[in-house]
Amino acid sequence: MPEAAIIKFYSPVNEASIGALMRTVDQKLAAGTIEFTLLISTSGGSVYHGLTAYNYLRGIPATVTTHNFGSVDSIGVALYCAGQRRLCVPQARFLMHPVSMNFREGASYEEPKLLELVKSLRVDMENCASVVAANTRKTKRQVFRAMLARTALDPEDAVEWGLVQEIRQQLFEPGAEVIPIQPGG
Repeated sequence: MPEAAIIKFYSPVNEASIGALMRTVDQKLAAGTIEFTLLISTSGGSVYHGLTAYNYLRGIPATVTTHNFGSVDSIGVALYCAGQRRLCVPQARFLMHPVSMNFREGASYEEPKLLELVKSLRVDMENCASVVAANTRKTKRQVFRAMLARTALDPEDAVEWGLVQEIRQQLFEPGAEVIPIQPGG
């Protein structure tokens, strides 16, 4: 019975990639896995899917370690925060920025709909800031300001924030099975 699993999440955060991640975790949990290492490098993506994955990984009956092996950007920072133990390589980067919304070409909205969309963006910003603040030594207000300022953290800054607990190059032991989650799920 495998007690540990290593999952490489090298993908944007979207419905397909998060669906694949959660299916993989479900399968491993059913097989008796009690420890997960999530190797993560992502440009970010969907706030909805990123927060869903964060909440899922925080709620499973297993220990989760996250390890930034490149760049963890945008909603990827919240996903990274799912680790009770958080590591990064010496050349890592974390990028936080405001939540945005894409509109299809030619979209037309009346004021009530625009107000609803703005409120939705604000709630997403607050939720992302809350996740990062709960897993660092920063307050929600400090994280919110950092997001508005489009803040990039190098590994040393991330350690100072309390986001990263250890800077380590080695990702896993030789011979370990690594399960890939790649673009397209």
